[in-house]
Amino acid sequence: MKSLYNISEKLQSILDRIPEVPGVYQYLDETGMIIYVGKAKNLKKRVHSYFTKLHEESPKTRILVRKIRDLKYIVVDSEEDALLLENNLIKQYRPRYNVLLKDDKTYPSICICKEPFPRVFQTRQIHKNGSEYFGPYSSVPVVKALVSLIHQLYPIRTCKLPLLDNEIRQGKYKVCLEYHIKRCLGPCVGLQTQASYLQNIEDIREILKGNSAEISKHLLQEMQQLSSELRFEEAQLIKEKYVLIEQYRSKSTIVNSGLHDIDVFSYDEFNQSAIINYLHLMNGCIVRGFTIEYKKRLEEAKEELFSTAIFELRQRFNSHSKEIIVPFLPDILPEQVTATIPQRGDRKKVLDLSLHNVHQYKVDLLKQQETLNPEQRTTRILTTMKKDLYLKELPLHIECFDNSNIQGAFPVSSCVVFKNAKPSKKDYRHFNIKTVEGPNDFASMEEVLTRRYKRLLDESQPLPQLIIVDGGKGQLSSAVEALSELNIMSRVQVIGIAKNLEELYFPNDPVPLYLDKNSETLRIIQQLRDEAHRFGITHHRNQRSKNQIASELDEIKGIGEKTKVALLKEFKSLKKIREADQDSLEKVIGASKAKKLIVFLQEHQ
Repeated sequence: MKSLYNISEKLQSILDRIPEVPGVYQYLDETGMIIYVGKAKNLKKRVHSYFTKLHEESPKTRILVRKIRDLKYIVVDSEEDALLLENNLIKQYRPRYNVLLKDDKTYPSICICKEPFPRVFQTRQIHKNGSEYFGPYSSVPVVKALVSLIHQLYPIRTCKLPLLDNEIRQGKYKVCLEYHIKRCLGPCVGLQTQASYLQNIEDIREILKGNSAEISKHLLQEMQQLSSELRFEEAQLIKEKYVLIEQYRSKSTIVNSGLHDIDVFSYDEFNQSAIINYLHLMNGCIVRGFTIEYKKRLEEAKEELFSTAIFELRQRFNSHSKEIIVPFLPDILPEQVTATIPQRGDRKKVLDLSLHNVHQYKVDLLKQQETLNPEQRTTRILTTMKKDLYLKELPLHIECFDNSNIQGAFPVSSCVVFKNAKPSKKDYRHFNIKTVEGPNDFASMEEVLTRRYKRLLDESQPLPQLIIVDGGKGQLSSAVEALSELNIMSRVQVIGIAKNLEELYFPNDPVPLYLDKNSETLRIIQQLRDEAHRFGITHHRNQRSKNQIASELDEIKGIGEKTKVALLKEFKSLKKIREADQDSLEKVIGASKAKKLIVFLQEHQ
């Protein structure tokens, strides 16, 4: 990424390694003050857009970019999480270049009141009176749909009467319209017991926690029933609610306002460093995120380093939280602080988010090191390949073979070469199969490997450390036979890769090796296989094209081998020869032959 602005090496380094994931970014000025907070579905694309455009239509954005001296970001799981986190950070720091809402409204939540017969309703106000709050939600329609559906599914009251037990017994209340339309069971006059009512509230609580499969199932059944009765307009209304609930089911990580004033810490190690991420929660919302790195000097225990980081970060951000969420217990805890190691629920999800940020910090460190020292990346990849494939030495030189033919016609093979985990295109080779008739991949593979490595041996060229053949057990057996005939099996390692399940086969081992799909070793092998396939297909097409042109031109008297070669070199295909005008043809083969060629092509049009 080439910036159009004069930025520091530190900022450029951050821009080079920022990930392509959802998150929130913070721009800081030279004093370290946050001057802008933004959200992004793709952090890399969004942040880069600030520095790769001139922003001619927005002078304010140009001024902002010129003031940026540092960049921080927090990765999250979804775009919705990014929206909520951005809102919280803007309210926390009130950055100069952010638009602040005049009414400063918060996102809506759903409240279950602390009452004998609790009400369930939408609100933007959070009161510390023992009531439960679920949210915040970034989508008001989702909240309204949830509250509406809850009242449809469960006959709970909407009135604001206190419904005290003694007043119910004294008959101070009367049923209302909600009872008559069967949307309330009349707890106000003793027609519904408190135990029965609270059971409904418990079900609603589970739905709001995210266990909404039941409500989705109910809506789907109702929609299908209405459709079968040809009541399509009503079915469409139910469908719209069903879609909203399905969207809600992929709910945000930042969801429970009961998580108030809590510190979250996570820990991991990278080389000789300890990495600790810190998140601070207020009313279920993340209002601060920070990652710190410690360089190990001695063999300190992770519990000791973790406790040191916790004390330092709490002191740095002046935190007095009475609860901390951690993946394991530190060596020492601050006084009057309770440590929680969650196994499930909202606390576990927030801890996972913190661990996600630690992992991203490790990735950033790795990218930074590999940018400064490209050889380090190569060595790491090759060392991983050596370990994964049980090799005797680093695979500095790898060759991969692939066969191409159409029902045995124009059989060719390709050999691609990687050196230091990168393509070495000058060493690529094509082979036209000479001794095999018909579609026989096994025999073709044996011929090609024999020709390739016999020549390397004759010319005293170095052999590769790893040979890969595109195919399963059959192609691998043919490769082993060819290498054994040349007496080089002890000097090289050969494997086969099957196309269907990416199985890796080793000589004399019927059980394939399966590597993780995200493994760098598998990615390099796939890249080799795909490159060999592409290179082979290109050569195969060229062979077919040459053969087609040659067979057509063989019928023309006066057009010899040299003329055909000249035409093929200039026009590449028979189609382009047909499309060429007389002057173009005369420049290549002369006027007499050009005339013969044009007459022939016109007659055979």
